[in-house]
Amino acid sequence: MSTDIKMALRNIWRSPIRTMLTLSAIAFAALILVFMLSFQLGSYEAMVNSSVKIHTGHFQVQVKGYNEKQNMRFAISSPKDIAAKLDKIKKIQAYTFRANGFSLVSSENRTRGVLVTGIDPLGEASVSTIKTLVKKGGYLDKNDTDKALIGQLLAQHLKVSVNDELTILGQGKNGSIAAGIVTIKGIFSSGIDEFDRSSIQIPLNYFNDLFYMQGSVHEIVCTAASLYDVSNIVKELKKDLPDNQDGKEIVLLDWKELVPGLVQGIKLDLVSAMIFYAILIIVVAFSILNTFLMAILERTKEFGVMLALGVKPGRLLKLVMMESSFMTLVGVSIGGALGCLLTLWFQIHGINLESASEILKEYGMSGTVYPKLSFISAFAGPVAVLFITLCAALYPALKVKKLTPVEAINSV
Repeated sequence: MSTDIKMALRNIWRSPIRTMLTLSAIAFAALILVFMLSFQLGSYEAMVNSSVKIHTGHFQVQVKGYNEKQNMRFAISSPKDIAAKLDKIKKIQAYTFRANGFSLVSSENRTRGVLVTGIDPLGEASVSTIKTLVKKGGYLDKNDTDKALIGQLLAQHLKVSVNDELTILGQGKNGSIAAGIVTIKGIFSSGIDEFDRSSIQIPLNYFNDLFYMQGSVHEIVCTAASLYDVSNIVKELKKDLPDNQDGKEIVLLDWKELVPGLVQGIKLDLVSAMIFYAILIIVVAFSILNTFLMAILERTKEFGVMLALGVKPGRLLKLVMMESSFMTLVGVSIGGALGCLLTLWFQIHGINLESASEILKEYGMSGTVYPKLSFISAFAGPVAVLFITLCAALYPALKVKKLTPVEAINSV
């Protein structure tokens, strides 16, 4: 061990209380950043999964232009050919077919324009949480024909309940009139007002006959085993999927393209969190700066004597920076390790948000939130604390370099 390192370690513990307080401040900042960032990422994952599993899925296969124009003729004519490609990818958890048509839906007294969606009840239950969100009545069975699930807000507007009849009037894929009568089997509440206000789901086979789809669908909705697998699955599928069917280009859309509002909400929340974290780091940096500056001022005469004995200013600068580096590294390491341990414990047991559990359940989310420890959340905060703290220590260190022996020895 070099003399400089021995001197730096000795000087660190000249004032044990001050050193412990400084280490505690650095460690606390690192711990908080690891845990809070992990908590945020975990809550984002839960939010995205709960949102996309209500309707959109993690990604969809569509005809190009359908997502923007919602044109009934923009349909996948041979969905089973694409399903064969999906079956080869193990990371795809489930998929299902859907067909959509904008129609007028009437009860005895009221009429409203809604999106009628044809679903495969079994397949839909594997990719969507709608089955668990049915508040009245029951979910569709595989043998149902002229039955329907409707949103709670739509039911209130039409003044209908379970077992009431609704008349559907729309336009089929071939341009002919699509008209039928369905009986309400269940009423769901997803917590997403726009969806609950304008959605009706009927069996896909019945939709196929009603709208003359001839076996074609508008969406192949897929879910992945993990949110983090989505980008890799999409890349792999793009290589294997046919470029077009019957002259129509086939495209893959992930959840970011399907639900852009959710992405914007996450970005806005993340920006506000980054501002809070930046303020926390700056406060810690100023407290560290104050500590280091006081330590330098207390040792000014000592530095003057060392300079008078022939020690070069550059070596003093190196000594002071070594002291601050050791303290910062130890504090960041302790805080980062404790933050990871705390996050891992809550990642297993979860954080029970009792006060918000009812609100979360309305959105299909559990009342328990699980932080998600990742490489980014484990290292981003501690590295930021390390960098800012070292920058804060640089100012008092540079003051040492500017000292002259006479001024330093005669300082008060």
